[in-house]
Amino acid sequence: MAVRWLCSLFGKPFDGGKRMDHGSQQQHPAMIRLYEVQREVQSLGPQVCTFSGLKNEREYRRLERELTQLLLEVDQVDTEGRADLQGARKRAAQEVEGLLRYLEENATHPSRLAIEELSREAQRLVEQGVVEPQRAGGTAEISDELVDAMQEVILRLTQVKTGGRVPLRKARYRALTRLCAVQDVIEGRTRQQTLPLSEDTHAAVQRINQVMVQVSGARSQLVALLMGLSGRDSCAHLSRVLTELLVELDALDVSGNAAVRNYRKQVVEEINGLLKHLDLEGEGDDTRRYDLGQNDSIRQIEAVRGRVGQLQGEVLRHCGVGDLFRPKPELQSLLTHLDQVDTARNPCIREARRRVVLEVQAVITFLDLREALICRQPSPNEPSQHRAVWIVLGSLSDLQAQVLCFNGKQGDKSYMLLEELLTKQLLALDAVDPQGDEMTKVARKQAVKFAQNILSFLDMKTDEWEY
Repeated sequence: MAVRWLCSLFGKPFDGGKRMDHGSQQQHPAMIRLYEVQREVQSLGPQVCTFSGLKNEREYRRLERELTQLLLEVDQVDTEGRADLQGARKRAAQEVEGLLRYLEENATHPSRLAIEELSREAQRLVEQGVVEPQRAGGTAEISDELVDAMQEVILRLTQVKTGGRVPLRKARYRALTRLCAVQDVIEGRTRQQTLPLSEDTHAAVQRINQVMVQVSGARSQLVALLMGLSGRDSCAHLSRVLTELLVELDALDVSGNAAVRNYRKQVVEEINGLLKHLDLEGEGDDTRRYDLGQNDSIRQIEAVRGRVGQLQGEVLRHCGVGDLFRPKPELQSLLTHLDQVDTARNPCIREARRRVVLEVQAVITFLDLREALICRQPSPNEPSQHRAVWIVLGSLSDLQAQVLCFNGKQGDKSYMLLEELLTKQLLALDAVDPQGDEMTKVARKQAVKFAQNILSFLDMKTDEWEY
């Protein structure tokens, strides 16, 4: 019974639903032993609640072993046939069994297995593209295909549903943190092109060049460590090596030569860029890092989302009575506020911010089109094909109003109807023949993009994404 032991996380001792009397019952050896079991369960409860690994891990086996031992001890408690002791023993056994079930459910949950499979997919990409060439004595050439493939894995990982379970959130956060760190390292390798100076330039250049070679090797070591592909090294060891290189660079005398000073500075920046990723051993232990409901940035984003919803409601209400409510300045200020939200390089927070930005932009584009439709004054000589594009835009504006207030799912009839109507507008635009008129070509192209954006926004609203 997971609810029972969760009470212990909030400092509330579990009494099995029945408060024990202080007296002769509490002095009975069987009751004393059951109280001891309760204390041990309260100690193991938080560990089980935050365990985010798999069944083959050492920590899982330890927790399972200790809980099983507790269950055996509870079973061996002699109740002497007393109903009160039998009831207490039964509740204690249910408590331990609940922990065991929760532990196994999370370790074998389909989402946990999906997280593991995506992590292994990223491992294979990194091993083939970075680690194997380095081990073979060559230099890993980071291709755009590898960068794109890693980005796709990260995106799929953010879409794994956790159902609010703390262990699954923690597992997803840990995997995302490491994959994003690897992505940053391999993309940094493609961006940074620090070229060695000639050793004739200065006496210190030879040593700086040697450090550069060591940094290149450390970069591949770091990638292997982050992806669990290095059995010998540790983050702490690599951190010490890089720190020693920083100390050695700082001790070099490069006075009087600006080019060498700048070269050393670039190498120092590369080392610091690697060091920032070496503090991931305990990453995810802080609940606020992965339980994003408590995250200040998420709270800011949600506050903006709430205000956008209010403004959107006002806009649609005014449109329903033939009026146009124009809160664009406030919407623009909300975009500015979102841009200033600290995502802490957390891909889930970045995605949450991106989605709210799209919500704000959807309301702004709706207002822009409505205003353009109201202010439109076609000339008598307007080409019929140009008029046809504007007719479609009017239909798209009405459909976008429905999409903005849509709160259903992809299987709903209303969703399928909206999707069908939007697709028909795209077909209507495809049937427009510009007949060489450049203005019509531009207008049709913009209308097609607008319709596609509405479809994408509809899909986003129904993809059941979670933090």
